[in-house]
Amino acid sequence: MAQISMYNVTVPEFKRSLLALRAILEKAEAFVAEKKIEDSVLLQARLAPDQFPLVKQVQVACDNAKGTAGRLAGVELPKMEDNETTLKALEERIDKTIEFLDTLTMEQFEGSEEREIPIYFFPGKALSGLEYVNTLGLANFYFHVTTAYSILRHNGLNIGKTDFMGAVEFHDEKK
Repeated sequence: MAQISMYNVTVPEFKRSLLALRAILEKAEAFVAEKKIEDSVLLQARLAPDQFPLVKQVQVACDNAKGTAGRLAGVELPKMEDNETTLKALEERIDKTIEFLDTLTMEQFEGSEEREIPIYFFPGKALSGLEYVNTLGLANFYFHVTTAYSILRHNGLNIGKTDFMGAVEFHDEKK
């Protein structure tokens, strides 16, 4: 039986969602090839003038996954340049993010619900690990993944809810 832990509510969910996002980006690659358009058309697409374009949505989703998990685990975060100019490069960024998440262990998360997490964009402010996950970590991650999905869907990519959700491992009912 799975135990609820800060690790279990972050790392596996980040990985599942990132893999789903990666699969959507692969579909976007086929879409631009079929429509004979440049990657940049989708990469710079946005839902509203004051929102980030697709490329930044994916970058920030990756940053949120590695940042949330890494801060909870108390490890140094890998640096990633924000220089992706193709859909394939965004897929590679997702791969690097998942590779980092794969280095984290459940043990590193022990006690992290009480660990103080400094909030870098509010100097001098912090949240407990549990507050951080519940109010910023997961919400911010899913906001950017959802917006990336929505940008691609809005631009004609034939994707749906199961694409967004990714692989969900169901089990047989216990009777």
